[in-house]
Amino acid sequence: MSLRSKKQSVFTVSEFTLDSGFTLPRVDVAYCTWGSLNTARNNVMLICHPFTGCADVEKWWLPLMDHGKAFDPSRWFIFCANVLGSPFGTTSPLSFNPCTGKPYGPEFPCTTIRDDVRLHRMVLDHLGISQVAVAVGGSMGGMTVLEWQLCFPGFVQRAIPMATCAKQSAWCIAWGEVKRQIISSDRAFKGGYYARDRPPLQGLAAARMAGLLTYRSSASYEDRFGRKIQRGTGCDISTDVKAESKYDTGRPLYAAQSYLRYKGSSFAPTFDANCYLHIVSKMDTHDITRDRVSADLDEDAALFAVLGTMPRRPLIISIESDVLCPPQEQKLLAAGIPEAEFVNIASIAGHDGFLVESELINDAVLKYLRREFSMFY
Repeated sequence: MSLRSKKQSVFTVSEFTLDSGFTLPRVDVAYCTWGSLNTARNNVMLICHPFTGCADVEKWWLPLMDHGKAFDPSRWFIFCANVLGSPFGTTSPLSFNPCTGKPYGPEFPCTTIRDDVRLHRMVLDHLGISQVAVAVGGSMGGMTVLEWQLCFPGFVQRAIPMATCAKQSAWCIAWGEVKRQIISSDRAFKGGYYARDRPPLQGLAAARMAGLLTYRSSASYEDRFGRKIQRGTGCDISTDVKAESKYDTGRPLYAAQSYLRYKGSSFAPTFDANCYLHIVSKMDTHDITRDRVSADLDEDAALFAVLGTMPRRPLIISIESDVLCPPQEQKLLAAGIPEAEFVNIASIAGHDGFLVESELINDAVLKYLRREFSMFY
């Protein structure tokens, strides 16, 4: 039985001006809610989704959502909205441009995480919510949590950013470029002007495979697969099955290969290449110091100047084996934000540990919530 209090809803604004200055005409925002507002309307939990996530938290963080769990709809009014550029309901490259009557495609304007925060605030205003008790998110969702506190000071009381960073690193930007080049090299991509019924599935699948190398750790691959050989042919990500089969003839198919092929081929039909590239670029813009401090300050001074203005007592969670947003990046957040609590999850799961180590994450979050919001427990 679903815990959701209502099906996915859509809020529409007539126009929305982006950080870039470009004004989008008619913007839809997909969102989901669980639970109910209390009489004081102060029990709002805001969940911010990661890169390929969606507004339906049950689809990607279900182990934390239930009665007695961290995301308890009997105690909290839980809200999650889909970001700009995602293929899951909010205006994106898949949406029709009302000015042309055609899908935006690769012409969809660049958006930032700050754009998402400002747009989602309009949805919360529409719902009559004047304050958020706690904002929670991992990876890109953690970036969004940080921006919520900075874009609207005082609106979010407490924060739980996980496996995230104050600014997108050169390492992450470089991996984003690898994915960009993989997708653009697929002949079906056509510069982003591909037909909906002939998308660049091979490029998108391969980009997902590249991403999975950064979402997990070397140790996790070794622990799970080692040198095991997968019986059968595994999933074929090629559009030319005969060519792929010919290449595999006489060669062992290792379990690690089969896993990546399966994950890539199962992901590609569920997402969109232009949307994928759009969100990669969105994350590249992430820098909480941008336009917030004097240009005279050096990088470290600028960062600590911004972190020092953020609400006190956040819970900052890192995954010990994370190579995408390594623990030192969360330690930096904890060093700069007043009275921050830092929790390091001992796991070989890598960056995705914030999703897969559900029991450890749930325990840490629930302990924090019970302490900071004892009135709800």
